Amino acid sequence: MEAVKDVTETVTVDLGALLDAGDDAMVILEAGDTRLVVHRAVLVDRSPVLAAMFAHDTLEACTAVVRIADVGGPVLRQLVSYLYTLRAPQLPGTAPQLLAAADKYGVSGLKAECERQVAAQLTVETAAATAVLAVRHSCSDLRRAAIEFIKARTHEVMATQGWADAMLHQPKDLIEVSRLLYDPPPKSSAPVVTELSTTIRTTTTSAAAATSASAPCQTPAAARPTTPPPDEATVSQMRSLCGAERGRRLIEAAKKGAVEEVRALLAAGAVVGARDGVGWTALHWAAWRDHAAVVRLLLSAASDPNARDQWGQTPLHLAAQDGHAEAAAALLQAGADRGAADEDGDTPLDFARRQNRQQLVEMLTESVNTCQ
Repeated sequence: MEAVKDVTETVTVDLGALLDAGDDAMVILEAGDTRLVVHRAVLVDRSPVLAAMFAHDTLEACTAVVRIADVGGPVLRQLVSYLYTLRAPQLPGTAPQLLAAADKYGVSGLKAECERQVAAQLTVETAAATAVLAVRHSCSDLRRAAIEFIKARTHEVMATQGWADAMLHQPKDLIEVSRLLYDPPPKSSAPVVTELSTTIRTTTTSAAAATSASAPCQTPAAARPTTPPPDEATVSQMRSLCGAERGRRLIEAAKKGAVEEVRALLAAGAVVGARDGVGWTALHWAAWRDHAAVVRLLLSAASDPNARDQWGQTPLHLAAQDGHAEAAAALLQAGADRGAADEDGDTPLDFARRQNRQQLVEMLTESVNTCQ
């Protein structure tokens, strides 16, 4: 009962503040044919994203009209209802769409409730869509539930139309789901990952990876690692491996954040540009896993900060998506192109905004050239 009391008091205080609102108190929200007139104060209080929008000289702040292209009318009504009442609707049919809207506008309480509703609907047919939704919107609890569900029924799930639809329409997200299913993979599972990734890739036509026109700036000497050199016996052993095997091990070491192993492999001549089955370099993996020390080490060995995978994504895209500020800072310092667009036209800044990574948004919109 105490929790209910807290919510009630919060709503009362917020609504009471509306009594002092002036003529500019109202805002129009538009989604398709739906137009809702709402109090600006409520939007600002409940959504940090909308608060930031109205705090700056944006088109929405000037016109008092917010057009929401990717949300349907019913979902918009449910979102606004929650902003006023702090009570989540119990409508399982729209929970996935409402979760996406809540994530976009930073309404964490609604997002958490939608996660619970979507998890309760998990079936063999919906598992793929649920896992993709969880990955796309950084829902850790929902992602864990979906992955465990799929692991227990892998062949059934992969035989569904839901899995086929995800392969066709959301291949990049499904590739990440496959990594979560088998990562870190036991040796016997590695072929499964490769086969699954290949299958997903062949269902879509990928744009050719563009090469960056801008050359990376040099990492300042003060930022380079000053740790002791690797053991010579280890380096000698790694030199005996073929080039392809050294490249493969470099990628695996970057995945794990194994700094000493990465250093030894680099000393043994491992090619920093070696790629895995989806075009990721060791730098892609280190940026995605937030192994900042490995990121810096690879950059000091002339790893390309603007290397693109088969979807045109750079390591900075991956760091921005998951909010890895330290890795992103190292990449920017080394000349990573903050304006690089993938095959869908998304930049690292787009990724950071979509996932509400505020620190990354500020870093990527900073006008000062960090390479100077």
